[in-house]
Amino acid sequence: MAVDPFGLLRDLAETPERLARTLIGQPRIRLAVTGLTRAGKTVFLTALVANLLAAGRGRRTLPLLEQAAGGRLRSVRLVPSATEALPRFDVEAHLAALAADPPAWPGRTDDLSTLELQLELERSGSLGGLLGGLLGRRTVTLELLDYPGEWLLDLPMLDQDYAAWSAEALRRLRRAEASAAARAFLDWVEALPSGAPADESLARRGHGLFRDALRECRDRLGFRFLQPGRVLNPGPRGETPVLWFFPLLQPGGRGLAGLMAERHAAYIGAQRAEFFEPFFRRFDRQVVLVDVLGALHAGQAAFEDTAEALSAIAGALRHGGSWFDWLTGAGIARIAFAATKADHVPARQRDALSALLGHLVAGPQGRASEAGVPTTVHALASLRCTQDDVAVLDGRPVAAVRGLLLENGRSAKVYPGEIPLRPPEPGFWEHGFFEMPEFQPPRLDAAGGSGVPHIGLDALLAALIGDLL
Repeated sequence: MAVDPFGLLRDLAETPERLARTLIGQPRIRLAVTGLTRAGKTVFLTALVANLLAAGRGRRTLPLLEQAAGGRLRSVRLVPSATEALPRFDVEAHLAALAADPPAWPGRTDDLSTLELQLELERSGSLGGLLGGLLGRRTVTLELLDYPGEWLLDLPMLDQDYAAWSAEALRRLRRAEASAAARAFLDWVEALPSGAPADESLARRGHGLFRDALRECRDRLGFRFLQPGRVLNPGPRGETPVLWFFPLLQPGGRGLAGLMAERHAAYIGAQRAEFFEPFFRRFDRQVVLVDVLGALHAGQAAFEDTAEALSAIAGALRHGGSWFDWLTGAGIARIAFAATKADHVPARQRDALSALLGHLVAGPQGRASEAGVPTTVHALASLRCTQDDVAVLDGRPVAAVRGLLLENGRSAKVYPGEIPLRPPEPGFWEHGFFEMPEFQPPRLDAAGGSGVPHIGLDALLAALIGDLL
């Protein structure tokens, strides 16, 4: 992957400050949060902030994180906005939605947003006591960055030219399940003559059909590995001409192919300049949220597409760990993948859910360990909205969950099916799962003073940032 030399200079310039903050026990942790579509990024960040604030008031909302901190966490506060160029993550509005009557799930992530918290901890040991007398308590700054998961899927594109990307994009659209959703685009692009002119109306027509195909694959089939990410989530600026490209069967040459290659290169350059270099290179820790249950319930094609997306994401994240990252302290130091909605399955199946995610992250070649970056997998419910229960299936008791249905507020028991420990064999799909209902979130205190009920959030945070507390 090509690297911006100005980004390297910025890393070098920040290195002395990073080292100094670490030496005096005042580190800054930059934690980026993203996830595949409908994985629950906004709810995750809301729960994370609410539970950290509550833990700072002495509530035992995150016991494993407090254990990692040695019981020395004394306070947590939100850092007021200053001169940030990015939107502020509106945790207050999201808590208000969860405190409404009836409570409502917060909206989805459409752009970058950020938020900072300061964690105050007592210093440990005799030397820590001496430093505490001189410097006061340790202050750990936790900088959170929320960004759409669609943009993460563009990272593998940074190493592809237009011809390579076209071949991969068309391969995915020609798969049996996707081809029906993409038929209008595929028929149109296959009918294009070789050497088609660089006509703007052709470019706009092809882009519109391609965009509609991606939307159909996402909304109707539950597919996730859809590029370019900004075609599906362009951000607040909306569509711009740099997005108006699409894959071609014959991507070489001039005319329309040359125009598409030019726009593909411009898009890659823009993503590198506007997202990868200024933001992605500055992450210390990364969370990737995945709706594994949703992929299972969507069927074999959607599940295999999710698996391919996760394998590509894991490969893209392996860009860190180079000697330069070690020298400057830049690059991702820890990664956590989390299978969300763990409250949709009973407790006995949550280990299987995290094991299945582990296989997907490793990919078909078991390559997760190649990253050189500590990577953990988790089963997570950022906001728990069910309780374990027992249902009767074919005259026998089965482990189930019970919650209030979002559509009507009525209590319902749900048997989610058995979660496989590894990617299923073909026979698994002959039986299939039924579609999971949407549950209503529990009604919360708008101030978030008591924290948020969750499953596994404390274990994930301990794995990601516990070493710096």
